[in-house]
Amino acid sequence: MPHTPMNVLLVEDDPTVLLGARQALQLSDIPVQEATSVEVAVAMVAQACPAAILSDVRLPHEDGFDLLRRMQALDPEVPVILMTGHGDIRMAVQAMRLGAYDFLEKPFSSERLVEVMRRALEKRKLVLENRRLHALVASQQDFGLIGQAPAMVEARRRIAALAPTQVDLLVRGETGTGKELAARAIHDASGRSGPFVAINCGALPESIFESEMFGHEVGAFTGATKRRIGKLEYARGGTVFLDEIESLPLGQQVKLLRVLQEKTIERLGGNASTRIDCRFIAAAKADLRTLSDKGEFRPDLYYRLHVACIELPPLRERREDIPLLLAHCMRQAAERYHTLSPACTPAQMAHWQAQPWPGNVRELKNLADRLCLGLEPDHASSTASPATQPPLGQQVEAFEKQLLAQALQDCQGNVGAAAQRLQLPRKTLYDKLLRHQLDPALFR
Repeated sequence: MPHTPMNVLLVEDDPTVLLGARQALQLSDIPVQEATSVEVAVAMVAQACPAAILSDVRLPHEDGFDLLRRMQALDPEVPVILMTGHGDIRMAVQAMRLGAYDFLEKPFSSERLVEVMRRALEKRKLVLENRRLHALVASQQDFGLIGQAPAMVEARRRIAALAPTQVDLLVRGETGTGKELAARAIHDASGRSGPFVAINCGALPESIFESEMFGHEVGAFTGATKRRIGKLEYARGGTVFLDEIESLPLGQQVKLLRVLQEKTIERLGGNASTRIDCRFIAAAKADLRTLSDKGEFRPDLYYRLHVACIELPPLRERREDIPLLLAHCMRQAAERYHTLSPACTPAQMAHWQAQPWPGNVRELKNLADRLCLGLEPDHASSTASPATQPPLGQQVEAFEKQLLAQALQDCQGNVGAAAQRLQLPRKTLYDKLLRHQLDPALFR
């Protein structure tokens, strides 16, 4: 059921009560739709689900309790408030047991009506926001890589397409962009039954490289009292993730290249070749082509790894994703620390969207942790010099894109409904979507 703005559906067959309730709500800037029967109300709900329903109990043919039951089947989280001039305690209890949000007995004051409806609308707003965030995370097959920016959509598309192929891959991205997360997603979606083995090439001393990677035989060196299986052999049937591949010394690059080409190893101190069955995913934060041109990375290893590449954009290039990412990180932090996620004001969000975020998503997670722990944001994420802030025009464009994306998500990709919500002509909205490279189909 598509959603309209936060409006109330008023279901009442008495013209006097209908007029009074309508005027009270409209004077409080609460949009109202009207129906005089359950049948008409249900038809209207099917067209555009209201944020809340205020219904009389006594109605022709079907009554308010019938409407309440039908709404429980259509969307049980729409607040339904029942009103009657013939009510008693038993009727109120029955309404609450059936799932009514509240019960008003006529006559009731305009103030009482507005107070109840505002509470109901606030509850509905929270429900819809929670659904929106969950839908974005669940519907995208996001692999944990959350975001609607075109570069993130493309990264997820390539992961889904390349994961089952078993080809060795290179994942490129700055520190904190989620390279290991992407590698794990590729492994999980590959169908491989073996383990995911992560190796930090920058933290692997050269003196133990062969022993760690290939294993060793008894007596291979002092202290080698038993055979040891190396990480590549241990990863049989699985995936080996080579993080910070650019930090691997040239001598070790030669040995790794041979393994990649032949898929065999020789344990240290042994002569027999052992075939390995693992997929390699390398990650680099530097441009391997540039390093190769400088002689700091072997060209043959670069070309062997660069058969297929997945690029992860830095956070500063997808600022429109920051609200969704921060909400996701705060939800995780709140669960981890057993706290509540604090509410963020539009001013705070606009401020955070203007930051450079050199630590990318990892830095954003740090902000989420601090917020959920009730700590002040650190200097890096709370302030930025004018030199590091993007120009005003760029900030305005990013904010407009965020609003457009949110409207599309709230309207499930329905451009007409989004145009109505944003109070824009449909053609103007289409022009803006084209300029911001927003595809409505991604939100359906």
